[in-house]
Amino acid sequence: MHITDGIQPDDALDTCYGGAYLAPMPAPIRVPNPAPRTADDVRSMEPIRHGAYLCLSAAHRGRRIAAEVSALAERLELLNEAEPGDDHPPLAIGLLRRVDATPPPRAIDTADDALLATLAIVHVAAPSPGPVQALCAELTRLVAPAAPPRILGGVVRPMTYTGAAMFNFAYAHRVLQQPARVAPHAFFVPLTKTAAWWQKDWMERHTYFLPRYADGRMVSQGHALASAAGVASLMRRTYKHPTEPAPPGTYDFLTYFECADAGVPVFHEVCAALRDEARNPEWAFVREGPTWHGRRVASWDELFE
Repeated sequence: MHITDGIQPDDALDTCYGGAYLAPMPAPIRVPNPAPRTADDVRSMEPIRHGAYLCLSAAHRGRRIAAEVSALAERLELLNEAEPGDDHPPLAIGLLRRVDATPPPRAIDTADDALLATLAIVHVAAPSPGPVQALCAELTRLVAPAAPPRILGGVVRPMTYTGAAMFNFAYAHRVLQQPARVAPHAFFVPLTKTAAWWQKDWMERHTYFLPRYADGRMVSQGHALASAAGVASLMRRTYKHPTEPAPPGTYDFLTYFECADAGVPVFHEVCAALRDEARNPEWAFVREGPTWHGRRVASWDELFE
């Protein structure tokens, strides 16, 4: 090695740039690894259907507006659910005459005297909000000077918790909407869930719909199994409030069922199973409104017979 640590032509062993004593070796240039490419495949939860139930009281009984309601439905291209075709019409109007209404079973449930006093319900649904809003506004005008009908509305969104296996269990062979003469009974049951429910993340809420097991033994059925008896008998429809949770004084869910005469005891059996918190722990977080039982009819004049 050369004592001055300089590089000379004959310094065969001293091949390090700058020598050992002059300067450190430059740090290697590090090229950061690029971030991995990711998908942008978030599934939309925007509403795919809008609907409303217009609750009519004794104040609306005397309004003779059958021709006007029929013309309104025709103008909005609403198909009468009394003859629905293959299933729910995309644009629909349904008419329900009261059979009875019962208060919810628990003191902690939601008292709703207005729904208990409702004599008839008009249902309207469409893929967009416009026809629903138009029918609500025009029917309110038609029943004047009586007070406006109470309107309970909501939306249908893509399924949140339902994968392929659960869909095949609960919906693959679901009951489609039948003509009113085949399935004349309608049950309307609005529900709210407690603040404790909405404080849970979606994964924990999901667990309440499934059975629970301990050491290989089922300890509770969960919502899906507790309500399984209704899959083959009850046509089911649920609207959710556009915001979750719903504002105070409104309902989170508007559940609705149709069935033939033979399905009526099945409906009550399913309700009893869901209310059994040992079988269905989810119900501890549910606050029911009244159960309103109606009969499906084809025209305004039949609503108050």
